[in-house]
Amino acid sequence: MPMSINNARKITLVTLMIFCIVSASSGSAAVAPSIPDALTVIHNRKSVRNFTGQPVDTETLTKIVKAGMAAPTAVNMQAWSFVIVSDKVRMKALAAGLPYAKMLDKAGAAIIVCAIPEKAYQKKTEFSIMDATCASENILLAIEALGLGGVWTAAYPEPDRMGLVRSVLGIPENVIPLNVIPVGHPVGTEKPKDKFKPENIHWEKW
Repeated sequence: MPMSINNARKITLVTLMIFCIVSASSGSAAVAPSIPDALTVIHNRKSVRNFTGQPVDTETLTKIVKAGMAAPTAVNMQAWSFVIVSDKVRMKALAAGLPYAKMLDKAGAAIIVCAIPEKAYQKKTEFSIMDATCASENILLAIEALGLGGVWTAAYPEPDRMGLVRSVLGIPENVIPLNVIPVGHPVGTEKPKDKFKPENIHWEKW
């Protein structure tokens, strides 16, 4: 028995709807990168010191620093500032003067997290350091979440290292360069470490 025109139209319409749904879902899966959940990022974070030399784009670096600015901060004073460096001349100058930042020659960029005591709660250096430290951890986690690598190389509290960073990047004397974080595409040699030790947990009292 031949199919009626109305039934044919219904079948065609349903087929088109299914096609659109499948196309939309497959298209969104191709565009949206897979971002791991927070606990996976935390446990997968590692100190990456070996990079491919591939650059890191401005949009990604901005996204990483934005995550840094989402960190907790004493009385919301946000006593921090950030210097993003991708210029190879400046990065080589930092690498030459900082004993633990030699990997900057292969990193795609560097983020310098700075503490500003004058902006801190009660203008205390300690609060500005804590603010900048929390921001630094957020930055390291964001780097991991985006499939990149990073490592905290300390400037503070060493006067010679802080002086070198200030000199290369024009940072004022009243601003503390806490660290230099190389950011780049990892070679893949570093692996996360399991640091969980039940003996370091005290329940209810020490």
